[in-house]
Amino acid sequence: MKITSHSYADSSLPGAARIKSVIERFRHPSPSRAIWQLTNTLIPYLVLWFVMARAITVSYWLVLPLALLAAGLRVRIFIFMHDCGHGSFMRSKRANTLIGWLTGLLTFTSYHHWTWEHAIHHRTSGDLERRGKGDVWTMTVAEYLDAPLWRRCAYRLLRNPVVLFAIAPTILFVVLERFPSAQAGRRERLSIWVTNLALLLMAVGLSALIGFKSWCLIELTMMLLAGGAGVWLFYVQHQFADAYWTRHDEWDYTEAALKGSSFYKLPAILRWFSGNIGYHHIHHLSPQIPNYHLQRCHNADPLFGSAPTLSLGASLRSATLRLWDEQRQRLVGFRLLRSYRSG
Repeated sequence: MKITSHSYADSSLPGAARIKSVIERFRHPSPSRAIWQLTNTLIPYLVLWFVMARAITVSYWLVLPLALLAAGLRVRIFIFMHDCGHGSFMRSKRANTLIGWLTGLLTFTSYHHWTWEHAIHHRTSGDLERRGKGDVWTMTVAEYLDAPLWRRCAYRLLRNPVVLFAIAPTILFVVLERFPSAQAGRRERLSIWVTNLALLLMAVGLSALIGFKSWCLIELTMMLLAGGAGVWLFYVQHQFADAYWTRHDEWDYTEAALKGSSFYKLPAILRWFSGNIGYHHIHHLSPQIPNYHLQRCHNADPLFGSAPTLSLGASLRSATLRLWDEQRQRLVGFRLLRSYRSG
């Protein structure tokens, strides 16, 4: 039986009943926890924005350390929007939509359009035949070797760490997020245009107060820092040596969650800024678990410890992995291509 995004485990899998019972305990949103998260994040974020607006009149270098802290808060704000999209942040659908829209504006993201694309990612993560929506472009070794020169060059360029974690995130949030996907529905398309209009009004208003140049410098700095951190988090949660990629006929939702999503073991302060998204195996197993319950769910049963675990130091090596080797069932770097060509 294939697992859907609304079920948890096949009865034939070891510990399936345990997994389901543990997940059920943590699937319910807590409005008080959600409100506290909004309070301890949005207020400091807005205060930092005000201080940066004043500091930039003196020197941009005074803004930089403040922007680093604000960028961390922006990543956390993005996680709130992400949870709202899954309907897990608040109990009320209306509250999730309202908070999702507002936090989406603060992160330059169209709430409904992004939520639609992200839902596709959850339904297809680890499926080699359903790549291309809401994931990092990943080619197999065979695909890369058979590809024309221009495609191989484009792939290498995108997979360059400077492009992937600095240039691409800024382009993504500033440019690509401004246009709807060709496959998007009416609500998702409307969401893009309404978000764009709201962002324009926000930019005009803030530019009138502090000047267009100052607004651009503050926003682009935070975009570069927060976007890079966000893309890195998303990347490392699915791009590690023993990841899970398989053909559609063999794909299984639960295995994709527990084997293809990492447990990114971060220090406590980074867990806070990243909204516990490092517990990505739990999140993919059940997207209805709010970020503030993910750690408790992981600790509730040792069975979850079987997920691939990455420390902060070990995760840096993932940046050298580029291609999925179907024969070895692992991600490999470009250097191993020589052995394939010689063979």
